[in-house]
Amino acid sequence: MKRKLTFTHLAAAVLSLAAATATPAEAAPGLVPAADREVVFTADGTATYGTLHVPAHRAGQRLHAALLLPGSGPTDRDGNQPPHATPNTLAQVAEALGTDRVATLRFDKYGTGKTGLGAYRDHPEALDYPAFVRQAGAAYEVLRDQPETDPHALTVVGHSEGAMTALLLGGTVHPRPAGLALLQPQAIRLLDLVARQLHAQIAEAARQGRFTPEQQRAVDAATDAAVIALREHRPVDTTGLPVAVAQLFAAFQGASSRFVDSDDAVYPPETATTLRPGTRVLLTCGTNDVQVPCATTDALTTALRRAHAGGPGRVVLPGVDHLLHDAGHPDTPAPSALAALHRFAAR
Repeated sequence: MKRKLTFTHLAAAVLSLAAATATPAEAAPGLVPAADREVVFTADGTATYGTLHVPAHRAGQRLHAALLLPGSGPTDRDGNQPPHATPNTLAQVAEALGTDRVATLRFDKYGTGKTGLGAYRDHPEALDYPAFVRQAGAAYEVLRDQPETDPHALTVVGHSEGAMTALLLGGTVHPRPAGLALLQPQAIRLLDLVARQLHAQIAEAARQGRFTPEQQRAVDAATDAAVIALREHRPVDTTGLPVAVAQLFAAFQGASSRFVDSDDAVYPPETATTLRPGTRVLLTCGTNDVQVPCATTDALTTALRRAHAGGPGRVVLPGVDHLLHDAGHPDTPAPSALAALHRFAAR
């Protein structure tokens, strides 16, 4: 298989070539080339596997570093849900940050990659959202303790649900992160976001003539009633819901009920109040993001301002979708997304 030449590898090659051709007075004998290494750490009795990327640096130099957190579902260290969804979101973010000389750690969270379910293998129904937060906190400590990283120059970069986890870590880990990058974040309660997404899908189906206005109103009302029932821990009445929507709510009451309930309990704008004043925060939202529309980040943006978070704040990305892509870049981060990330990394 032909190996893809990444920006990081290209930078390392250029540095190596420069060192090889320099005069003795110009040579940098202490230069350490860029490298990836596998790391393993334990969280709640589970061996968790990840990739630490260390950019080229001087021997003994302490680097700025970022913990990368994936979105919802079985999303692995690279931001993929193989075999069907392989956008490489986090791998590409790591590559971009590497060009800014930022070390990164990304890992396979519970239910993904080499980590798998670990201690929850025999009782997956016990896996709740706080377990994922604890796992991310353990990863932060691993990154903090690497010999190449500066423990006072750490950031957390989260995508989608991972951004909400980043926000929680921002107010609890030690030392507190210098900055947070919240990429297309889950910025409202989980079930409110799900209901919003379902209402949008039903509205589009009605526009296409698949539902009458009366049917649309009935489905919307049944969806809202289902959310209330879940929050009150009552059985959901799926009467009147389309089959796919009924199956979704049935799953929310099954093995994943503990996770859904604990994730929905988090209101990100409230979490923002725990941040240390002056914490640099980047919040991106894409105008083509149907999963996390920009409007869902309004309350969080206001809360960050009231918490005296530092800039750059919210950056709207025109034409960008949830995976940070635009029409011209369907498989890689859009230039506007990369520009926002690079500005954040520039400190």
